[in-house]
Amino acid sequence: MKAQQLMQPVPDSTWFKSSYSTGSGGECIEVAVRPATVHVRDSKDTTRAALAVEATAWAAFVEFAAR
Repeated sequence: MKAQQLMQPVPDSTWFKSSYSTGSGGECIEVAVRPATVHVRDSKDTTRAALAVEATAWAAFVEFAAR
């Protein structure tokens, strides 16, 4: 799976958290879906660098994690 640091910011309005996130702390990520990439960042520290992952790689990860 290829991932790279996000060089250009993604607008805040495009990020979303999992519906499983309770907002009471713990580990959670936010994602922003673009045509060719999925951007992933730490929801607790949105100032840190995000990752950009190829959409096909993200789909494979989600399928694997759902098992």
